[in-house]
Amino acid sequence: MSKSDSLEVADRLHSAAIRVLRAVRAADAESGLSAAKLSALSVLAFGGPQSLGALARAEQVTAATMSKLVSDLEAEGLAAKRVNHTDRRGVRIEVTSKGRALMQAARKRRLALLQKRVARLSAGERAKLAAAAELMLHLASD
Repeated sequence: MSKSDSLEVADRLHSAAIRVLRAVRAADAESGLSAAKLSALSVLAFGGPQSLGALARAEQVTAATMSKLVSDLEAEGLAAKRVNHTDRRGVRIEVTSKGRALMQAARKRRLALLQKRVARLSAGERAKLAAAAELMLHLASD
């Protein structure tokens, strides 16, 4: 594959990923949370407890911005700060059962939306999409 071929594939992949994310984001409105809060809560729900710094890095925001988001999530009963047992000076942020339930419902809505669209594809197209999804996961892990 030439450099121009890989650039073209990268460009198409980028456009497709953004469009798919925009499409499923429509289902997120039902949660009542902003995209930033949902994203941070998702990291906690599906990635486990995090320090404030790790959560800020994962979300690519400043610690101050993340501190505000975490405070808002705490006020809504969706996240909680806990003492870090390995470093008592530190704090770990974790999702609450209410937050986990909200994220599971949000994921279910997103998947239902995607499933409807995928179901319209032919069996061959679904197989190609499944293979492409595996490749995308591989790209994301690099």
